[in-house]
Amino acid sequence: MDIHFIGHSTFMLEHGQTRLLIDPFIQGNPQATVTLQDALNWNVTAILITHAHGDHWGDTLEFTRAGTPVIATAEIAAYAQQRGATHATGMNIGGTYRADWGNVTLTPAWHSSSFPDGTYGGMPTGLIVELGGQRLYHAGDTNLFGDMTLIGDRGLDAALLPIGDHYTMGPEEAARTLDLLRPRVAIPMHYGTFPPLTGDPAVFQREGQARGVDVRILAPGEHTTL
Repeated sequence: MDIHFIGHSTFMLEHGQTRLLIDPFIQGNPQATVTLQDALNWNVTAILITHAHGDHWGDTLEFTRAGTPVIATAEIAAYAQQRGATHATGMNIGGTYRADWGNVTLTPAWHSSSFPDGTYGGMPTGLIVELGGQRLYHAGDTNLFGDMTLIGDRGLDAALLPIGDHYTMGPEEAARTLDLLRPRVAIPMHYGTFPPLTGDPAVFQREGQARGVDVRILAPGEHTTL
């Protein structure tokens, strides 16, 4: 699996001909090194959304206009359908979406979720993505919570974790999640995009590596392979 960091919490996961775009915040994202048109040309297999905040919902409707399927909570899928999406699958926490290319399971996340216009966005979630025989956890926006142990029990090749502080956990608390999740690789996200997000990835890397985790700090536009 190739993991492409677009910026903030936006990633593209790639295996063979499958391209999964998570939280497609491109327009208005000061970290993004690609344009929306670039991303629309990627022939994305599916959009995965953790919650409805603007910096995660992002450009979803632009992709739905191109026919790209959306996988998210029932509330987010319904919101997309009401605005013209023809391929939106609504789920809830604990449910698994199964496709020829792999699976997506929604997990809890401790946060909030509403669209930029104030519409309720359902419960915030994390995502467990099974692709190419590997399992990746995108935590969405969250803090540390004890049930991460249950997520880790499934065995994780990688965990994408917010470290920015203020709206999510900071780097020290994010490092503590590694004791519960036990991933082989950890990648920090959701930091440095806006002034309040002051979490230092070097702190997360130091704390993670002390726990024996391969912490990879990606600059926007970089990618890594599991």
